[in-house]
Amino acid sequence: MTTQQNRRPDRGKLSLIACNSGKLFASRIERQLMELVREEDGTAEPVMRESEEVTFANGELKTVIHENIRGDDVYVVQCIDDPGSGKTVNDNIMALMTAIHAAFQSDAESITAVIPQFPYSRQERKKARESITAKLIAGMLESAGANRVITLDIHSEAIEGFFNQSILEDLHASKALIDYYKARFSTDNLCIVAPDTGGAHMARHYSNVFQAALAVVDKARDYSKASVIESMRLVGNVDGKRVFMPDDLIATGGTLINACRLLKENGAREIVLACSLPFLNGNAKEKLAKAHKEGLFEALIGTDSVHHGESFFRDNPWYHEVTVAPLFANVIFNINRRRSVSALLR
Repeated sequence: MTTQQNRRPDRGKLSLIACNSGKLFASRIERQLMELVREEDGTAEPVMRESEEVTFANGELKTVIHENIRGDDVYVVQCIDDPGSGKTVNDNIMALMTAIHAAFQSDAESITAVIPQFPYSRQERKKARESITAKLIAGMLESAGANRVITLDIHSEAIEGFFNQSILEDLHASKALIDYYKARFSTDNLCIVAPDTGGAHMARHYSNVFQAALAVVDKARDYSKASVIESMRLVGNVDGKRVFMPDDLIATGGTLINACRLLKENGAREIVLACSLPFLNGNAKEKLAKAHKEGLFEALIGTDSVHHGESFFRDNPWYHEVTVAPLFANVIFNINRRRSVSALLR
């Protein structure tokens, strides 16, 4: 009998572990997973395993797993940027590392870090005497014990090359965002706009799906200062058109608002924004609310990879949220059952 024939049909019992900032997203993934398992097997047991995130007086923390996961196929869910928690990005990175290593010490069969927001992804190259911090994060995940990492629309594909042993699965929110847009907004006389040249590849995908025109906002950036744009110009025609402008992430929102202003000056009829990772750091929410009031854009569609709380949704009707939990659940299910995930990554 061959080695392939000797392999078990799955990767061990499927188990989810949720870090504190990943609990809401993990619960959404679990609901979808239970449906998938129930549909195939006829019955489904809970896959969430009890764990505890302990913080000490000096700020150090650890994760304790309260159930036996020996031999399990474990998925550790964490949302690194959690606006409502009061925790920093670095706090949540350490919580993730301790959870992964706790699973490693518990003799899990395989360990996957489920992190829709890959931390420090915008530090994937050096422009001066500085660290390539995204590479450090990749090394930390591997050292902690992660065999695989699942993330969403990573800012730079170069990060895939930073892993030596672990597999990086980069999922895409485009289908969920496109379906939501088609259901609620008109596609008549539509133009897809890339907010910068780096987003042209993503915008081209949207343009092909919508069979719509394509334009690009060309930005000259001052790399000596954080988030500073020196100039902008539009390549393409948006006069009289409806604009759909997708991006991988929104941080402070300043350059995106300036791009909207440029499009309006060039005759754009209406603008709908979309992004996979709506971080909305600093005073981005206030700036976007003001820009919406000025009529610079109609709506912003974000995913639940970053959750801003019910009060934000209530106070800002221009913000729309679409869930990507079913996408993550389908990928986790297929990995656990040793099936292809290629179609799900498109």
